[in-house]
Amino acid sequence: MRRYDYLVIGSGIAGASIACELADPASVLVVEREASHGYHTTGRSAAMFIESYGNAWIRRLTGASRAFFDAPPDGFCDHPLLRRRGCLNIATRDQLPALDALAADIVAEGSGMREISGEAARAMVPILRPDVIAAVFEPGSSDIDTHGLHAGYLRMARSRGVDLRLNAGVERIERRGTGWRIALAGGDAVEARVIVNAAGAWSDAIAELAGVRRVGLEPRRRTVILIDPPAGLAIETWPTVIDVDEQFYFKPESGRLLASPADETPSAPVDAAPEELDIAICVDRIEAATTLSISHLRRSWAGLRTFAPDRTPVIGYDPDMAGFFWFAGQGGYGMQTAPAAARLGAALALKREIPSDLGERGLGPAPFSPSRWW
Repeated sequence: MRRYDYLVIGSGIAGASIACELADPASVLVVEREASHGYHTTGRSAAMFIESYGNAWIRRLTGASRAFFDAPPDGFCDHPLLRRRGCLNIATRDQLPALDALAADIVAEGSGMREISGEAARAMVPILRPDVIAAVFEPGSSDIDTHGLHAGYLRMARSRGVDLRLNAGVERIERRGTGWRIALAGGDAVEARVIVNAAGAWSDAIAELAGVRRVGLEPRRRTVILIDPPAGLAIETWPTVIDVDEQFYFKPESGRLLASPADETPSAPVDAAPEELDIAICVDRIEAATTLSISHLRRSWAGLRTFAPDRTPVIGYDPDMAGFFWFAGQGGYGMQTAPAAARLGAALALKREIPSDLGERGLGPAPFSPSRWW
């Protein structure tokens, strides 16, 4: 029976990125229950890099990831990971206090965002209705090549000796001395000194298999639709548009408009599918904020975004079970925070010093530790 230093459960962006960072000094196995890597949340991401998105800790992780996106390691990919788009957080008159609070919060962190008028917002996105009277514009927001990012981590992980296994769902976890014995689908079994729980929506279920108490992770369904743009308008240069209260967002995507009602419906960990009511809500909200009349959907889909109770990722060793490391609860921010989160997670898992650039942003163990609830 083969023994590894680290067994990473899940090969989405979370599992792939931390496995890559762990592999330099350690032996690492990644096990994935599905037949392909990133089948669930990673493969259904809206692919946005927005430094104003998420709570303060998410924003710090995103900012600390920028350098990686701008200049990935040699051999990681052969094309840029980011494509500059810009982002508008829009507000009606009733939403101005929320917009002002967002602007003050982000400016305090040194962002390049700026407040603009409704007229200036409509100059960028002509379909916005006059009800939009102000916006905050983030020029550095970009589209992420999510496939390139995920594939790059998997490629680099393999080059560093990581063993990647598909169709290898975890069926049983047993404590053995100072390590673990893990039974996998198909009758195989392996041993590991440390389990890294990067199973996304299934992370609390994995914890239970290991005899570790849940941290209260909650998968929430997010719906996305793809629609035709208005005739005669060139949409390629439009920024992403987000309602300041996050009631919807939309952005150009491969010649069409990708839109979402920004729903967060609690869900069991499943292969998520869109529901008709959420699609109808999305259409209604987009039509209320724009001059669009949506009569046909090109496509619709859904994915799960898994949150901790405080909406901050859970990264660190379990306080009650030695050798069990949490790397979960990335919510909908796993792509844009992956580089910094993986480096932070690997430093904590390897019990090394936090990289100085992360420490300068206040990124350390305490805000992410699973012990913060106990």
